[in-house]
Amino acid sequence: MIEHPLKYIPDFIDAGADVISFHLESADDPAETVGAILAGGAKPALAIKPGTPAKAVFPYLDKLFLVLVMTVEPGFGGQSFMPGMMEKVRALKDRRPAVLVEVDGGINPETVVQCADAGVDICVAGTSVFRAENPAAAIAALQAAKR
Repeated sequence: MIEHPLKYIPDFIDAGADVISFHLESADDPAETVGAILAGGAKPALAIKPGTPAKAVFPYLDKLFLVLVMTVEPGFGGQSFMPGMMEKVRALKDRRPAVLVEVDGGINPETVVQCADAGVDICVAGTSVFRAENPAAAIAALQAAKR
């Protein structure tokens, strides 16, 4: 997470980014940041921490490509999944079904099922894959979990 993401948008656009995400909590003016991303020809995405309610995203939701709901506190891997965050996913999907919802934190074969059931589109799996003895098998287990 970076502070004051607006000042970095031109650099990301110049580097060829087609999707730019930023933490809602780090932006001085989220609407202006979303507007700058759109003006640069990229798709805007917002990330929210566990303590931020889904309704904080609603003013920007119609312009967003994706919302990342953190299912752990940002900062380090290996934390436990917060199942209460699935209510945020449902609220976002109820408000705008077409928006992609991504989750990050504590994703494993058990929690990926909860995520899929809540309407999550994308799951970020870090520790469960990269600390696994066999990362390929860990990925296969994640993929098979909701089939």
